[in-house]
Amino acid sequence: MDPLSQLPIPLLAWYRDNARDLPWRRDPDPYRVWVSEIMLQQTRVAAVLGYYARFLDAFPTVADLAAGEEEKLMKLWQGLGYYSRARNLQKAARQIMDRHGGVFPSDYRDIRALAGIGDYTAGAIASIAFGQPVPAVDGNLLRVAARVMGDPTDVTTAKGKRHFTEALRQVMPLEAPGRFNQAMMDLGATVCLPNGAPLCRQCPARDFCAACRTGRTGALPVRPAKKPRRREDRVVFLLFREGKVALRKRPAKGLLAGLWEYPNSLAPAEDFLTDQGVSVSDLAFGGAGTHIFTHVEWHMTARVGEVQSETLPGGWVWAGKADWSGTYAIPSAFAPFRDLVEGRLL
Repeated sequence: MDPLSQLPIPLLAWYRDNARDLPWRRDPDPYRVWVSEIMLQQTRVAAVLGYYARFLDAFPTVADLAAGEEEKLMKLWQGLGYYSRARNLQKAARQIMDRHGGVFPSDYRDIRALAGIGDYTAGAIASIAFGQPVPAVDGNLLRVAARVMGDPTDVTTAKGKRHFTEALRQVMPLEAPGRFNQAMMDLGATVCLPNGAPLCRQCPARDFCAACRTGRTGALPVRPAKKPRRREDRVVFLLFREGKVALRKRPAKGLLAGLWEYPNSLAPAEDFLTDQGVSVSDLAFGGAGTHIFTHVEWHMTARVGEVQSETLPGGWVWAGKADWSGTYAIPSAFAPFRDLVEGRLL
């Protein structure tokens, strides 16, 4: 008997007793499910909880999100990273207002057509909020399916994802698609772990999981080796004047698009301030920090100084403590310098 076909009944029984208590599960409204799923992309559940509550307080409905100010949206998202997710949330909210009269669409294809929504997110919303039998295939589901099936298909390829999606579609219980998807998510997150040894003794599939029976949990799922990230050495300038810090806005496209940052440049950067027309009396060492993005690592060294003139280059602003903390969205990449900056602001 196919191992995966044996999974639904024990899985749902396990989920009944072990489901994580998450706020978006208490009220599976499609808007709330959507916001939670977008936030959870590339982000741990524990990190999302506070953001989710604050986001719904600020934008309780699709209409509120569609009409919201971008700066407010970016500030609410500050620290979650992958800021294009927030912009796509707002773009999709406006599409819902324009195309669907402000009502969240229930058809999988209509959901999938919204900005920033891929196969996984569309499947999660369709199954959890609308009871449609559509797999929500993310890393957790791929890992569980590959191990239970003992299947060495590469999970990172489009062909591999289609293969596992179809296998899951065949065994998904029609009466409980949302619970099945969420049970698979929880099993992958808490038992069939991605890093380190899975907790097979706690798993409802332990008696028929092919990888567990053959000792191949460490070899599955199959993924190609990751390419090494590019390293960038950057100098970050923490420039102050009368209790304010200089910020500049990043370009509208690319990494950290449209967010505010401390002026910085690839090292060496001896002429950076001169080229910008900024005069600083002295520059002192302000600490160092590293931030890892998906494809690049920033290794940063800070230089701190007092600016002599109030005039700044175009696109730069002076930010006092209130604006720095409440208005301008500054990426968490610069968190190593947060305490130093906050201590000097008025």
